[in-house]
Amino acid sequence: MGEPPAVSALSLAETATDNPKKAIEQEINPWDVSAATDEEGNVLAFDYEAISRKWNTKLIDQELIERFERVTGKKAHRWLRRGLFFSHRDLDRILDFYEQGRPFFLYTGRGPSSDSMHIGHTIPFEFTKWLQDVFDVPLVIMLTDDEKALFKDNLTFEETMQCARNNAKDIIAIGFDLKKTFIYSDLKYVGGHMLLNAWEFSKLVTFNQVRGAFGFDSSTNVGRIFYPMLQCVAAFATSYPELWGDDPASDFRNKKTAQIPCLIPCGIDQDPYFRLLRDNAHRMKNPSPKPALIHSKFLTALQGAGGKMSASNANSAIFMSDTPKQIQKKVNSHAFSGGQETLELHRELGGNPDIDVAYQYVTYFEEDDDKLKTLYDGYKKGEILTGEMKKECIRLTQEYVRGFQERRKAVTDDLLKQYMEPRKLDFGGNPNPIKKEKKEGEKKEEKK
Repeated sequence: MGEPPAVSALSLAETATDNPKKAIEQEINPWDVSAATDEEGNVLAFDYEAISRKWNTKLIDQELIERFERVTGKKAHRWLRRGLFFSHRDLDRILDFYEQGRPFFLYTGRGPSSDSMHIGHTIPFEFTKWLQDVFDVPLVIMLTDDEKALFKDNLTFEETMQCARNNAKDIIAIGFDLKKTFIYSDLKYVGGHMLLNAWEFSKLVTFNQVRGAFGFDSSTNVGRIFYPMLQCVAAFATSYPELWGDDPASDFRNKKTAQIPCLIPCGIDQDPYFRLLRDNAHRMKNPSPKPALIHSKFLTALQGAGGKMSASNANSAIFMSDTPKQIQKKVNSHAFSGGQETLELHRELGGNPDIDVAYQYVTYFEEDDDKLKTLYDGYKKGEILTGEMKKECIRLTQEYVRGFQERRKAVTDDLLKQYMEPRKLDFGGNPNPIKKEKKEGEKKEEKK
């Protein structure tokens, strides 16, 4: 799954001021993310409700969160409670499957274009690990080294394969359960049943459909045009026969396995792939359920509203390889402040935590809801200063990165090989399922 290019609030503002009388709408797609600007050239925060309306996704409301907690018996993750994972497609259906003890799997990915991931990259993986622990289900992680070489002219396939290896070690350091996790490189793994799925799916999709979804035109190289087929069919359980104990050498995909749905945690920018998939999955020879999705917001760049952490802009992001001093310097020097210009004004008028980057990062890493509210209210009243908010942000991010780095040291080449070996996965699912009552018509059909 790809990562959009660098976007900084400053560069957007400078571009917008060249034509200050023309507002620009936000742009969100798998390869390009840019915020909206108003008629004065001011960069606006991403409007997630607007993109949800435009793409016809459902916002995650309190009712769905409460159902999640009832069905799983677990408190909702802080990122769910705080709306950082904000939108979904058919998450309620996945809860039905879990409640009934029916199998499903998780699928997410990473577009490897740098040797080290940054904090923004780890957010969907941390959340996916939590989902894996809560549901006790298998997980596949796709490293799209093919996509990165196809869409970035300055990267070769050999370079992206090496980035994929390093990123895979970073992903393992998140703490995924080896027994139920398969990580793979597209350039190394794709073949067999997965490629068979991709070819069959490609027969169902017209160029007009991919052009409409991704904006391709007559000058787009054909590799880019075909690539979405691979990211789509990665959501089919039959693409991984080994994981379910099916025969990978068979000429035929398992019909029963085809019925296993998946849940995809991902950034909202990746949704166009899976709209294409949801429109066509039922047309396969062995029809598969539409994949369910749960979408995250972007972890904002240090520069503030309208920006997104990017691997190609070192000052926009805190990298998982950064030292404590580098983290401190980046937050103090680059984190956009919602405070007033002077101490006196801040004490009098208070700050704006909703645009304060340090506070935004605290919302990701502070578990205690009451403490978070105290910080929010105190900053707004002017009782907590910008320096104090940054200090809290630095402490939490240093702690998060330090824990990651300690686990990363333990990821050997041998351990990497184990995660990337196609094999049958071991998982439990719901230990106390509620069996779905069969309707009278279904009972009669069984007797026949």
